[in-house]
Amino acid sequence: MTVETSPGVRGIRDVVLLLARIGLGVIMIAHAKLEWDFAGGSLAGVGQLFAQSGIPLPEISGPVNVLFEFVGGVAMIVGLAVPIVGVLMALNMVGAWVLVHTSPLFSMDHNGPELAIMIGLLSLVLAVVGSGRFGLDHLIIARRRARVTAGR
Repeated sequence: MTVETSPGVRGIRDVVLLLARIGLGVIMIAHAKLEWDFAGGSLAGVGQLFAQSGIPLPEISGPVNVLFEFVGGVAMIVGLAVPIVGVLMALNMVGAWVLVHTSPLFSMDHNGPELAIMIGLLSLVLAVVGSGRFGLDHLIIARRRARVTAGR
């Protein structure tokens, strides 16, 4: 057994992954709620908000974005489809950086890209590392392995 695979280190790793997933999920859900509230509480309003920001295909991209941030945030918290959701969140943050948060880093206008960059990077880390043992992905994979082993 190496240090990296010792039960104590694995346990700490899984707790850290859980905390990172919860933090990211809460931020994404809160951001979806913020967009929803700014848009008057409707998907059409979110589309109008995206149109005002000059985002392409706002009638589609706005509602899809706010729904993804909410559903993706929930999925991240429970640890479901973390590799897929993580990559999609990172791509979403690239779009936010390129299309919305266009000011230089740490701008006084509060429109800098630093939060989008950090969310994107954390999303990529979680996409690569996975949910850890305290996520639904781990439970699904463990059950699938048990069925395969039982079937042999």
